[in-house]
Amino acid sequence: MYSSEEFSIKEAASQSGLSEDTIRYYEKIKLLPYAQRKSNRHRIYHTMDIEKMKLVVCLKKTGLSLEEMKPYLNLSFDSDLTDYPDLYEMLQQHQQTIDKHIQSLQQISHFIDIVLERTPSLRPPATSCTDDAQDHRVPLNRHNLLKSSVS
Repeated sequence: MYSSEEFSIKEAASQSGLSEDTIRYYEKIKLLPYAQRKSNRHRIYHTMDIEKMKLVVCLKKTGLSLEEMKPYLNLSFDSDLTDYPDLYEMLQQHQQTIDKHIQSLQQISHFIDIVLERTPSLRPPATSCTDDAQDHRVPLNRHNLLKSSVS
């Protein structure tokens, strides 16, 4: 169960990773519920509020738009997503998109590894630097990169 501890907007921002202005904006557009207020009109946040803010941060990192997040944020934390087939399917599709993006980034990372392996060292050679010194480096081109990625 969640504690009844109270947090200021500054503390909520620090714990959630959102800025104070972003929290206010998300309340204004009804992405987050309006915070309770003290008698001095300062906002009060509770652990559950901060957990929702963290969920927003997480969903945003996955690429969901603020509008796409709203239905998920309206659910309680103990909701069973399978009771909401449209939301469940949308999140599954979003996960597949993320998985494809991860795979693409892994391919890019592998390509960079190959380029870095083929890049000559910036250290000067152990022998003298004369004009008649032979260059034994492998030229960096598509054929050599593809050949090394296969091996």
